[in-house]
Amino acid sequence: KIVHNAKVAVLGASGGIGQPLSLLLKNSPLVSELSLYDIAHTPGVAADLSHIETRATVTGYMGADQLGAALKGCEVVVIPAGVPRKPGMTRDDLFNTNATIVARLADACARHCPQAMICIISNPVNSTIPITSEVMKKHGVYNPNRVFGVTTLDIVRANTFVAELKGLDPARVNVPVVGGHAGKTIIPLISRCTPKVEFPADQLSALTGRIQEAGTEVVKAKAGAGSATLSMAYAGARFTFSLLDAMNGKEGVVECAFVRSEETECKYFSTPLLLGKNGIEKNLGLGKLSVFEEKLVAEAMDELKGSIKNGEDFVANMK
Repeated sequence: KIVHNAKVAVLGASGGIGQPLSLLLKNSPLVSELSLYDIAHTPGVAADLSHIETRATVTGYMGADQLGAALKGCEVVVIPAGVPRKPGMTRDDLFNTNATIVARLADACARHCPQAMICIISNPVNSTIPITSEVMKKHGVYNPNRVFGVTTLDIVRANTFVAELKGLDPARVNVPVVGGHAGKTIIPLISRCTPKVEFPADQLSALTGRIQEAGTEVVKAKAGAGSATLSMAYAGARFTFSLLDAMNGKEGVVECAFVRSEETECKYFSTPLLLGKNGIEKNLGLGKLSVFEEKLVAEAMDELKGSIKNGEDFVANMK
């Protein structure tokens, strides 16, 4: 029996995603130490979670001066820190605020846990992943197999919506989602869904649009009170558990994530990844696409390249 002794940090642990994400991590036998960091309220969140009857020990850290201590010895770092969207905002509208936050946190990871797996949830993911990578490069500790943009919520939504339309058990549906994590860069590969499903062209188009704009659906429904936090916490936990399983030697763990990639003309791209002890074991690539999906990929390229360049430029111009 493998002993699971993973130390996991959540940066932004007091926020709308951070709290439910930390709860799900505390509930898992895969986690032995949970290190919670935020700029406010972390001692309270940590005290609260520490009473749960699972084995993970919980420690709360607050403020910039405690960030290094929070990261020391961590094997996985999950970063939901940042500001959420409000109605009428795109993920790109968050760029200036969240870019600064992610760059600062990536810098701390490079200094205090350079070998850790880094899972970025903070939007816009299409830019915050290039930011994280460039910051790690500056410190000479960049490993492209250990930096992930968490796009799992797109897969979770695709699975749910397909299951609803077809009357299937959502737990058994698996739709790979490739590309990026914003609007039309989100490309669900319905043609590769297991079990196999078919939709008429108009329904397929509507379903694809719903998956792409599902985040906005939640932002609107919350009417100014935030964006997807509970479903994002679930998706972030799902990805983290897959990564921990793979690090523990489980075979055949596959998740999609937005990573450094040679699979397309884009420097970063989300595709199915075989995960292993050292992060990405093998990029499984785009695989066979339908004509409809090929068109979606082609149409996403310019926006994706622009978002990536924004991230890279941000770090290049950083003081």
